[in-house]
Amino acid sequence: MGTMVVISTTAVPDRVRGSLSRWMVEPSPGLYVGTLNARVREKLWAAVSETVGEGAAVCLHTADNEQGFTILTAGERRRKVTDFDGLQLIQFTSLPEEEEDTWPELPEGW
Repeated sequence: MGTMVVISTTAVPDRVRGSLSRWMVEPSPGLYVGTLNARVREKLWAAVSETVGEGAAVCLHTADNEQGFTILTAGERRRKVTDFDGLQLIQFTSLPEEEEDTWPELPEGW
């Protein structure tokens, strides 16, 4: 029997969206929900994570653990899943240091 699966995507190629929409419903842009068995979920997630490109994707599905779900991620984003004594928590990574704004030198007398 299948379990509920939720996949959220950001800036992924159209082919990824097409693959997801074959198996799941898209109630909001980039958000996919469906009931999938483990084999289909694993194959679909493998395809998504291999082709995510510059975008990102997050998959949540029910699991037999303390939280009742598992989080999988693909692509680079500030939010990272961190295991803390068996619990999956979200950790924010620091922003890359922004380059200082450099103003052109003004002529004397300004």
